[in-house]
Amino acid sequence: QLQLVESGGGLVQPGGSLRLSCAASGFTLDYYVIGWFRQAPGKEREGVSCMRGLGDITNYADSVKGRFTISRDNAKNTVYLQMNSLKPEDTAVYRCAAVSRLPWYGSSCPRGAAYNYWGQGTQVTVSS
Repeated sequence: QLQLVESGGGLVQPGGSLRLSCAASGFTLDYYVIGWFRQAPGKEREGVSCMRGLGDITNYADSVKGRFTISRDNAKNTVYLQMNSLKPEDTAVYRCAAVSRLPWYGSSCPRGAAYNYWGQGTQVTVSS
């Protein structure tokens, strides 16, 4: 069975940092596109970042550029989202997603509807 499991969320003060993990099982991420999304109560789902599983192409939403970094650990088959300089508006449930056989070359991240597999989500709360 294909499965994605997020972890690493929690409560952090403004200006702090968190690292989210997305562990994949049942498949290898190498030739997938992996995305991170977030959704706050009353707001639409927002694409945060995405990458090719090989790690050669990445992209970010304007709201997180310069603060968030997406990366992969090949040995662990895990994708990470390092979040620095966190702001209260970053508060949301964060989910990772994956899709195969999708041509993408980094111009902008694929929309959520393009992804086949989704994790259950992890809560990130930024508050003093």
